Amino acid sequence: MRRILDRTYEIALWLAAITFALIAVLVLAQILGRLADRVARALALSPPGLTIPSLAEIGAFLFTGAVFLGLAGTLQAGSHVRVKLLIRSLPEAVSRWLGALVALGAAALALFATWSSGLQVIDSIRFGSVSYGTIPIPLALPQGVMTAGLALLVVALLDAAATLVAGGTTAFDAAETRTEEGK
Repeated sequence: MRRILDRTYEIALWLAAITFALIAVLVLAQILGRLADRVARALALSPPGLTIPSLAEIGAFLFTGAVFLGLAGTLQAGSHVRVKLLIRSLPEAVSRWLGALVALGAAALALFATWSSGLQVIDSIRFGSVSYGTIPIPLALPQGVMTAGLALLVVALLDAAATLVAGGTTAFDAAETRTEEGK
């Protein structure tokens, strides 16, 4: 099970990275299109008018997908901001249980966000909601990716809580320890 979870977090991070790269490619294509227009005008030629319709919306949707797909993986990597002043000052057993309770509380909040986001996806499908840009994009697509990312965060938080209760070291604690030792 551990291997499946770790692989799932890794795949989500790769998808987030690919999504960011796709944003960069689209923006670069738009910039090159504008440059081609300027060069054509400078040469007294007709500009080719190379543009990417709805680039702002597509970029925003891709960015949202990248952020939400990356939530679980960045938690595992120890890249989320965590304030550990209290946990570090407590005995290990108490610290472990408090960490598990915090992870469970965060999982409950993430579960509520997942549920709310899922309802939004259902409404978007039911009403056929699309974006307002030149290219009508079904809103259920970015909302569905957002919901999947939130659901994966719930799994990662429950994974962390279970690991702490079982007496193990969470992936984010191990990553933070490696980072501190490397300094």
